[in-house]
This record gives sequence, structure tokens and C-alpha cells, in this order.
Amino acid sequence: MGSASGTKLRFMGASQNVTGSCYLLDASGRRLLIDCGLYQERDLIDRNWAPFLFDPRGIDAVLLSHGHLDHCGLLPKLVKDGFRGKIYCTSATTDIAKIVLLDSAKLQAEDAGFKKKRHEREGREGPHPEVPLYTQIDVQACFPLFSTVQYGEPFKIEDGIYASFHDAGHILGASMIKIHLHDGGPGQRSILFSGDVGRKNTPILRDPSVFEEADYIITESTYGDRLHKDNATIPDDLANIVNRAYSAGGNVVIPSFAVERTQELLYYLNKLLREDKIPHLLVFLDSPMAVRVTGIFERHQYLFDKETLEMMRRGEHLCDFPGLVICRTIEESKAINNIKGTVIIIAGSGMCTGGRIKHHLINNIGRAESAILFVGFQARETLGRSIIEGERQVRILGRQWRVEAQIEKIDGFSAHADRDELTGWLSNLKSPPEHVFVTHGEPDAANGFSFWLREKKGWDVSVPSYLEEAELFCKHA
Repeated sequence: MGSASGTKLRFMGASQNVTGSCYLLDASGRRLLIDCGLYQERDLIDRNWAPFLFDPRGIDAVLLSHGHLDHCGLLPKLVKDGFRGKIYCTSATTDIAKIVLLDSAKLQAEDAGFKKKRHEREGREGPHPEVPLYTQIDVQACFPLFSTVQYGEPFKIEDGIYASFHDAGHILGASMIKIHLHDGGPGQRSILFSGDVGRKNTPILRDPSVFEEADYIITESTYGDRLHKDNATIPDDLANIVNRAYSAGGNVVIPSFAVERTQELLYYLNKLLREDKIPHLLVFLDSPMAVRVTGIFERHQYLFDKETLEMMRRGEHLCDFPGLVICRTIEESKAINNIKGTVIIIAGSGMCTGGRIKHHLINNIGRAESAILFVGFQARETLGRSIIEGERQVRILGRQWRVEAQIEKIDGFSAHADRDELTGWLSNLKSPPEHVFVTHGEPDAANGFSFWLREKKGWDVSVPSYLEEAELFCKHA
């Protein structure tokens, strides 16, 4: 096995942690980034503010797997610092990333203003400048660089470097990215980046793509050490939680990701209401970003699975039903607090790291009759993780609040494949890869999945550390 002409892969993020996805591929004299994500764990946020550990002006292109903030959230900083290449992604990802990044800039500006006032009141300085990491003007500077690609159609990035995007089944437009390297000699390599791998048989989206060959694989492992409950249990689990809160006279507060998770929630609530399995309560969608993203779903119906398309052909709306109230303004959001009796509130952010959900938590987390329902992954060092792990007091907007509400979680909602689903996805390979790199997972999950793969498959597997560099070799040189 010969050298790969100096082809190197450096792990710039999501290495033994979940957020901040970023990989630097140095191949044939060209430098590519696969994703450029924001860190969301509290103990890693400093990395967002630190200078990039590479020259953004020297990056030839970015290949973006999908529009979640932990995969695209540092693109404005990258452009501000000198990147001028193309950002390749699907059309749906382009639309979603624009909304997500603009919202991120807005929240950062609000957060910076809030922290400045708080720190002045407390007579102290924060660890970071009390200014946003980037502005909406910085975000808009990214837009001309987006270049749309189609699923399954290989395209040339540079001489000797080709890529193709494939349906990941994770969120609308999400992709697995396969890169083919041809260095002019007898050897070539294929490198498969899993992105975030979705689950089979989930509503709305098609199942994840599968592959028969790849020399190197970079796979996520968010749930690499555990198994999910069956998707089929979601309706009953959701109905039970809503009905208990209704009987107790409390609210159901759901921190939810604006992209995909909110649309799935509305899909299931719609179904439960049509079948009279829950009371016909008011459901507040208090996330302007989620409202805009739902409009993107309407524009990209060609990405839906057969069942969803059939439902829509019958005239059933994907994400709308009687009793759904859209909150666009802060005043509309505050007005929810005046309603007596049980309501369902869906708000961002999904990990409770910002946005309107914090205010709804303040109003409900101390009420034993209310339920806080988590329907997505909570990274370590986030407010959501603190709540779900049972802390009795949590800090929200600068104050400590006692947790009295019922804390609920539905694992079946996950948009990430679990251990067996990831193993099944990889099992479509007809021959062993040269090496598998396990990333995008906390240490227990990543190491657990790495050990599992070695035991079950006998493959070469490792869990790279932050900034580790690996040399990739030709398979037939």
C-alpha cells in the first residue's frame, strides 16, 4: 500500500464531542473543509472565538453536509476571515442554512446585549467580548458562495477531486458526502463522510442512502453506545405525556430544533388530534425560525418519502391543524403566559442554549403540574443536558431556578441512528474499508461504537482526538 501523495485528513471539530463539526482534507495540493460548525457545549465555546487553526484564505471549497448550526454555524466567521471559495450543498440545505445563520446572528446580538447589561449590573467582565461572534451582514456575505448540488450526481471540485452528495435521512436536504481522489497514478481513494445519519422509517423523509464501497469512512456516533426505542412508540408516548399534563392542569413545554424536529412534532400532534387521542388543546409554535423552515418544507416536497407524499395527495396538511397558533412576535410569545389551563408550547432552541424556550422554562420549570418534554439530543454542558440529568436547580438567564416540573424524554424522536442502525448502514459495504474514523460523539459513545465495530466487523477503527491528523493511502498503488 503506497503513499497517497500526501493526502491528509485533520479533525478540526466534533472529535470526542458532538458539536463543532469540521474536517480539513488536504489532497492533491488542494484544501477542502467538510462542514464548519459552531460549538454548543459550554466548556468548548471558547473555540468559537479562537482564530481558525488554518488560513481561511487557503481553503479552496467547503462541502456542507446539512444546515444544523453545529455543522454550518462558523461559515460567516470563515468568510469574514477571508474564505472566498464555493460552499457546496443541496438546495434545501442552502435554504435552511441561510435561515439558521441569520437567526444565529440575531440571537448572538441579543445575547451580547443581555450579557453586557448583566455584567455591568454585576460589576464583572465576561470571558468573551460582549459583541456577537458575527452579524447578519457577515451572514449575508456567505450567500453568494453557496453552490447547489443534486443528490447522487458526481461533480468536479478540482483536477483529481470529485464529490457526490447522498441522502442522509437526517433533516431536509442533509447529505452524506463521498469524495473520490485521483492523483494520476495507478491508485485512487474514496472517502465517505457520513454527516449525521438518520433513521429508517421515520415520517416525512426518505431513508438514508447506503454504499457498497469506500476506502475511508468518517462516521458519526452520537448514539453509538445505545439503542433507541422503536419509532412506533412515539404517538403513544407523546399522548401519555400530554394527557398527564392536562389532567394535572399544567403545560407541556417542548424545547425543539427548528429544523425537522418541529415539523415531526407537528406531524405527530396532527395525527393524535385527528384520532382524538389527546384533548384539542392550543398548540403554540413559538419559533419564528421554525415557521420559516416549515415553509422550506413546502418548497422541497420532492424530498419527502412516499407515505408523506400520499398523505398530502389526500389533502392532509403536513404541519397545520386547527388549534395551531403561530407566534411571530415577542408580544405574542409573552401572551401565552396569560392563558389559563393546559397548552402545548414548542420553542427553540432544542438544547435550551438560547431563544424563547428559556422564558417558557422560567414560567414552567417550577410548576409540578407542568411537563418539560425533550425530543432531541442534549449535548453535555448545555442547559437541556443539566435538566434532563436531574439537576434540582438550574441557571436560566442569570438566575437559579428550582426544577419542580415533570421532566420527560422521548428517545424515538431522534434524527440520529443508534448503534445497531449505524452498524446496519455500514454493513452494506461489500468489502472492509481501509479505516473507519469514529467522530461526532461524546467519549463514551464514540469509544463504545469503535469497540463494537472492531468486535463485530474486525475492521480498523479509531476515535481521533481534536486536531489529530491522519494520512490516507491509496488502496491499490
